Amino acid sequence: MADIEKQSSASIKAEITEAQGPNDTAASNAEFQLSDPLKRRLKQRHVQMIAIAGTIGTGLFLGSGEALHVAGPLGALIAYMLVGTVAYSSLCSVGEMTTFAPISGTFPHFAARWVDPAFGFAVGWNYFYGQAISVPVEVAAAVILLGFWDDNTSHAAIYTAVICVLMCAINIFGVRYFGESEFFFALIKLSTIIGLLLAGLVIDLGGGPNHDRIGFRYWKDPGALGRADLVTNINTDRFLAIMSVIIQAAFSFTGMELVAIAASETESPRRNIGKAVNRVVYRIVIFYILGILMIGMLVSYDDDALLNTSGNAAQSPFVIAFNRAGVKVLPHIINAAVFTSAFSAGNSYLFCGSRILYGLALRGQGPRFLTYCTKNGLPLTAILVTCCFSLLSFMTVSSGAEQVFYWLQNLTATGGFIGWFCINLTYVFFRRGMLAQGFDLKANIYNHSWQPYLAWWGIFWTVFFTLVNGYAVFFSFDISDFLVAYINLPIFASLYFGYKFIMRTSVWKPEDMDLVTGIPSIEETEKPEVPPRTLPEKIAAILF
Repeated sequence: MADIEKQSSASIKAEITEAQGPNDTAASNAEFQLSDPLKRRLKQRHVQMIAIAGTIGTGLFLGSGEALHVAGPLGALIAYMLVGTVAYSSLCSVGEMTTFAPISGTFPHFAARWVDPAFGFAVGWNYFYGQAISVPVEVAAAVILLGFWDDNTSHAAIYTAVICVLMCAINIFGVRYFGESEFFFALIKLSTIIGLLLAGLVIDLGGGPNHDRIGFRYWKDPGALGRADLVTNINTDRFLAIMSVIIQAAFSFTGMELVAIAASETESPRRNIGKAVNRVVYRIVIFYILGILMIGMLVSYDDDALLNTSGNAAQSPFVIAFNRAGVKVLPHIINAAVFTSAFSAGNSYLFCGSRILYGLALRGQGPRFLTYCTKNGLPLTAILVTCCFSLLSFMTVSSGAEQVFYWLQNLTATGGFIGWFCINLTYVFFRRGMLAQGFDLKANIYNHSWQPYLAWWGIFWTVFFTLVNGYAVFFSFDISDFLVAYINLPIFASLYFGYKFIMRTSVWKPEDMDLVTGIPSIEETEKPEVPPRTLPEKIAAILF
């Protein structure tokens, strides 16, 4: 392996010397790969659990109650199923590009390399900002969840400081610590949701303390579809209710692309990321779709308890259902699980933000000092800069700054949708380039037979989500709400056209795309797969 790495480095250096092409892209891509000292320390089990951890969080445990209240059980189910397909299409697109080129910078680098350098610049900085601002949002959510046990508001600043320090410490200690922490948090999430689904089924069938068999009672009375209360026409109003929940569900699914962002630090990335993407569809169905179906069976959408906005376990539709059935112990268990979800989400956002920032700097689209890595391959300065954003969570402690904090939070509203759109659009360009240059798409370790239709499906719906994100403001116009919903669009456009004007970039033609330089071979990245021999190893192979 050492000989292969030496040979690869030598060939890349030769490519730097000899490369000629539009804007010297081959030379810059080769230098990009050579100067990247990140180490592959994430193992298969880390990657598998990271893939599912991104799809289970406060959106399912808490936010699903609001979705049920607005759209009813059928409306919420339709919304989550639709958004699940869009999330999956985006993950398939980024998974195929990442297994082809498992390098730092991930999809912003792919956008710069295969669409337009200005496009990659805009994608990268827009995504970094969204991830960095999401860190203090999750810190604030975790502090609120702790208030379930300690309602003394004077302790909020202490809890905020402790959570910030722990999140930053996990990332500063190294990617292996990040992987182990996410593995642990994912196990808690999985255990909790599986337990809730099984307990919910028992209660629905009459196995609770009150022995009330519920079945699909609430689908009949008050009904399967709720109303948005925006227009008088009942069918139109029901459609608007579903559309409102679609937007909420989309926020719940964002972050699934973390598994691809970690590619440059993953052991055998092509094989492990391919496996993770293949298995995500089953996990979306089992945990999200069945979870929404279950709460729609257990709780009536007009239940007053769904209006609870405490931000802790009391807001969870699962807690409401179990309280109605006479089971009183679960609120504390669920609150603990949701707390770990919030902490895990903040931990993941910090990791994502730092790696995107590092990738931007590595290809010359960010300050050069951010490329500094320790001898163990840790992008320390990029992590520290991203950690600084966690300090914004202290704004929630001050009543004067709290509104400003939530305004900053809402500015990222369309950031996730724009990220998904860019992933799918980049894949369309990538596929065109591969076919134009005679590459066999099926030769890649991971490829999906439904492409490029999945990518076009993702493009259509992400444009739709982005445009209707703030539709409710047009029924009662408010300039502040309008800006919150749509200001990300002009910001993204300014980043793209500003960079394009200054740097004079152009959109890559399929035949000019660099699909070779600096991309490690399979021999360089993949270790031989050891087949499981013992029963525990075989079980672990199925699960992870």
